[in-house]
Amino acid sequence: MQNIIEELKARGLLAQESHEGKLGEVLGQEKIAFYAGFDPTADSLHVGSLALIITMARLAAAGHKPVCLVGGATGMVGDPSGRTEMRQMMSPETLANNYKGLSDQVRKLLKGHDVEFVNNLDWFRDVNYLEFLQEYGAYFKVNEMIKNETYRERLESEQGLTFFEFNYLLLQSVDYLHLHDTFGCRLQIGGTDQWGNIIAGVDLIRRKREKEVYAFTIPLITTSDGKKMGKSMGGAVWLEASKYSPFDFYQYWINVDDRDVGRFLKIFTFLPLEEVAELEKLEGAEIKKAKEVLAYEVTKFIHGEAEADKAKQAALELFSGAGASSEAVPTVEIDLGERKNIVDVLVETGLVESKTKARNLVESGGVYVDDVVVPDLAFTLKKDKDFVLIRLGKKRYTKVVFK
Repeated sequence: MQNIIEELKARGLLAQESHEGKLGEVLGQEKIAFYAGFDPTADSLHVGSLALIITMARLAAAGHKPVCLVGGATGMVGDPSGRTEMRQMMSPETLANNYKGLSDQVRKLLKGHDVEFVNNLDWFRDVNYLEFLQEYGAYFKVNEMIKNETYRERLESEQGLTFFEFNYLLLQSVDYLHLHDTFGCRLQIGGTDQWGNIIAGVDLIRRKREKEVYAFTIPLITTSDGKKMGKSMGGAVWLEASKYSPFDFYQYWINVDDRDVGRFLKIFTFLPLEEVAELEKLEGAEIKKAKEVLAYEVTKFIHGEAEADKAKQAALELFSGAGASSEAVPTVEIDLGERKNIVDVLVETGLVESKTKARNLVESGGVYVDDVVVPDLAFTLKKDKDFVLIRLGKKRYTKVVFK
């Protein structure tokens, strides 16, 4: 059986690892607890988090114990990684709602595995600041912290870096220590932007507990044209069905660039690498078959086999001309009145997140009504039929029914 680390490398799911060579041995010989953290910036994850979830599932399938941390405390601070400015503060109510949404989602995606869910607000809520400094302050050197790429970029920017955000690395390091003490976690995984924070936790445990723990990161997954995964014409590609329908999710993967199909089959599906290799051999028009496999497998993992079947069938019906009657095509009912401007319709139906994005889409020729391009911003829908099919880009359809 292939070493799990070698499997992850072969699939493009491993970027950096501590204790190179040693970690693979440990994971091959022992069953250990590991954790990944998610900041509750929304009540759903999106496609940008999918590689991390897939990696958690792979480690769990190999017999390792997953711990999912949703950062109620660190979410209040806001991770400065990859940010050019400070994150907006969220209310305790919003954080609690997002914690529940993310926990429920990860629990569903890692079904069949015994997952421990924790909220770091539980151990940071009543921390005394002076006691915290006495306990941990001596283990962190500022001159080393500012070498962290995230901090360095912000320090050189006009926005600067607040002391508030500067604490994030300490909090995440203490998270690892707490989970090591409480659940025996010996491995933390995360995105490459988290490497400095994660390694600081490894070092804290080494110095404070004199124990060896491990870490590895997952690369930032980008498309062949260099764009981050997780965005569509209408906004984020959410993993929650109520925010981004299974049909649209299926279509998102159908529409990936031909150059990305083989790589994405390795990263985002559980198909054996031998089977992926055969699909990678497809060329020309046959690449569509590989895209259908990719779309079906990822949709099945996120939304279940029944929804994947419905999405696949709806796509076949839609592009054969019979899609308007398919139950799987997303349907939204709106009160049209006598008539309504297309920008208002796009926002009201949830196809786009804002009027600015709606206007940009219309002006770029990316909006179609019954397969006819919307010519300008003055275009309105009027109640001369029961429904219309609105399309964004090539293949994102929504059936809009009029009250």
